[in-house]
Amino acid sequence: MIIGGGLTGLWTAYELQKRDPALSIVVLEKEIAGFGASGRNGGWCSALFPASTAALEKRHGREAALAMRRAMVDTVDEVGRAAAEAGIDCDYVRGGTIVYARDEVQWRAAQREVDSAQSYGVDALELWQADRVRARDARGAVYTLACARLHPAKLVRGLARVVEERGASIHESTTVLRWQPGVVETDRGRVRARHIVVALEGYSATVAQTRRRVLPLYSLMIATQPLDAQIWSELGIEHGQTFSDGRNLTIYGQRTADDRIAFGGRGARYHWGSTISPDYDRVDRVFRHLEATLHDLFAALPDLEIEHRWGGPLGVPRDWHASVTYDPQSGIGSAGGYVGDGLSTTNLAGRTLADLITGHETDLTRLPWVGHRSPSWEPEPLRFIGANAGLLAMTAADAEQRITRRPSLVARAMAPLTGH
Repeated sequence: MIIGGGLTGLWTAYELQKRDPALSIVVLEKEIAGFGASGRNGGWCSALFPASTAALEKRHGREAALAMRRAMVDTVDEVGRAAAEAGIDCDYVRGGTIVYARDEVQWRAAQREVDSAQSYGVDALELWQADRVRARDARGAVYTLACARLHPAKLVRGLARVVEERGASIHESTTVLRWQPGVVETDRGRVRARHIVVALEGYSATVAQTRRRVLPLYSLMIATQPLDAQIWSELGIEHGQTFSDGRNLTIYGQRTADDRIAFGGRGARYHWGSTISPDYDRVDRVFRHLEATLHDLFAALPDLEIEHRWGGPLGVPRDWHASVTYDPQSGIGSAGGYVGDGLSTTNLAGRTLADLITGHETDLTRLPWVGHRSPSWEPEPLRFIGANAGLLAMTAADAEQRITRRPSLVARAMAPLTGH
């Protein structure tokens, strides 16, 4: 029994079917498969993990941190391989990520990032000089090949189709109320199962049992009209490439298969009581800010029609550390806490959960995120105050760096709270 029809649940179903085609697998989904962040994210299938390598090393030791990094890098290719194997056309192109350094503070941080990656010896980062990039005021960029551009809705809907064709049952429009070992209660009745996988990610906050396990943080996106080849040449972004810059308040973009810019970022506030509502998916102030940020990033952009606007919640654990858990006694497992890095991490979670459920001890089941349990978020009003203060702090940190031309003291103070 899998609770949640997003990528975590569907990859778990897919991998369980590979290990034992005779298994009876049921997926319960409140809306439709892929309704949440799995179907409406930025399309980065990256090797990013919410906790930095240094943070993983401090918590778990160097070898465990390196194993996690290798697994994440390998997963970028695994998603493309698995999608091709399943016949899912999701516009997967492994073109890498360009992170622009747009001032001296960001440039020095970029150099430190490359040096740090070289010291660990897993991630092959390149430091690009200014003459190789096209972003406004860029001193240079960090480039990594360990990222693919894809269309998330095509991936998750395609995966849902494949697991159904292979015998799984997906029950959409089914609300899970609670669960205990062997039993899941829904608004349509009670279901019994030996194994239960909880894969709700940001929507964990809507269920009493997991309400404080993650904080639902909204991220919003826009997509432009298709751009012609000349403009793309001036931007210096090729098919399959994703892009960002070194600011503290996260932004992310990609060149889509039909030559649009899909561009998103944080900035929408956290809502009292971890409330999730369709009304929060669209915030005009944030959409205007994203459009202005895009034009500030690329001087070569003409006036553009913004043809699509959307958003949704992602799941943030208290320590910014994603996890996979499974208790063989109770038969209950879970995975999540991806902080927006889930397009690849969900696949790794699905493979890991499949190994744990079928009782196979593998390199995946020994990774340091297996068995990790993040602390619960504070009750309200502390959660509301802390989450929105953090958002304001990252905005202030970027302003501080522009004014002082030095690394932000605010960002340094916030780093331990954001997995770095």
